[in-house]
Amino acid sequence: MIHGEKAHSVYFSQDAYKKLTGDNKELMIIPGAVHTDLYDQLNVILFDKISEFFNKYIGK
Repeated sequence: MIHGEKAHSVYFSQDAYKKLTGDNKELMIIPGAVHTDLYDQLNVILFDKISEFFNKYIGK
């Protein structure tokens, strides 16, 4: 799950993350980002972390 730190709905992801079980979960809170920053602000989107997660749990 990826959410901006300053998004008004950040608690949605935090609450959902707490309910998830298993070890194949991760919550990334992007410092200073609001919800819409994660649509098109390429400098705040953590593409390397996203790739790492998918490669680890889904495979190449």
